[in-house]
Amino acid sequence: MTGAARGLGLAYARALGAAGAAVVVNDADEAGAAAAAAGIEAAGGRAVAAPGAVGPSDVAEALTERAVATFGRLDVLVTNAGVLRDRILWKMTDEEFDEVVAVHLRGTFTCVRAAVRRMRAQSEGGRVITVGSPAGQRGNPGQTNYAAAKAAVVGMTRTWALECARDRITVNAVVPVAATAMTATIPAFAPHVAAWRERGVPLPDWLRAGEGFGTVEDAAGLVVFLASAASAGITGQAIGVGGDRLTLWTHPAEAVAAHRDGGWDADGVAGVWEPVFGAAVQPVGIPAPREPRP
Repeated sequence: MTGAARGLGLAYARALGAAGAAVVVNDADEAGAAAAAAGIEAAGGRAVAAPGAVGPSDVAEALTERAVATFGRLDVLVTNAGVLRDRILWKMTDEEFDEVVAVHLRGTFTCVRAAVRRMRAQSEGGRVITVGSPAGQRGNPGQTNYAAAKAAVVGMTRTWALECARDRITVNAVVPVAATAMTATIPAFAPHVAAWRERGVPLPDWLRAGEGFGTVEDAAGLVVFLASAASAGITGQAIGVGGDRLTLWTHPAEAVAAHRDGGWDADGVAGVWEPVFGAAVQPVGIPAPREPRP
């Protein structure tokens, strides 16, 4: 489990530990990883800390080796590690772009590659669970780097599902929405998240059911399910979870098609665009949450 010292990653790790999994807790925060592993063990589970910033191949190999050396095998990988460096396109630096892509995209690639190599050697199947985002599915202002990386993670997930099928290794992406440091700054969510964190006020129904926005613990059940034998027939899917909602994202597909003998020139495209394609133009961006009026 990468990125498991806090937030969603910690919730996933705790839920997997409670379900009987032996958990390798990875995070760039060494003290946080150690505390998370200790908490799982204190609750009766098995866990070991394996700190390190994902991205480089040697970190991915070390995590796999730690799992095998400590617990004898590797059956499940969850790639949750991530960072944000939000900035509008024309102000984003090369370093901000590269850092986010290195952790989310390269980190997912190197960790999954190392884990799948081990799972294939074991010849008993396995589970790979990657982490997407609504930003990667629909786009989000200020998140060129993050949206690009998360969209690519889901694209890799579909490809790996095909490549790993013969070895009975399933590969799925979760697309969670929860009250974390990454979402607490959204104006519509902020006061409710603050009330929940500071005074224990439950998140309102319009958020939990209507927006699919809940606690990090609300998202953990899906990860445990995808790690279990019950999900053996599910692969290549992007599955959303948040609050009271569980969703299945569609794969990109052609919405409308038109044909023209001899092909298309600019005038031909212009002539059919509005009458044929206009009504099917796809929306972009994450819909703004709206609290119902009394």
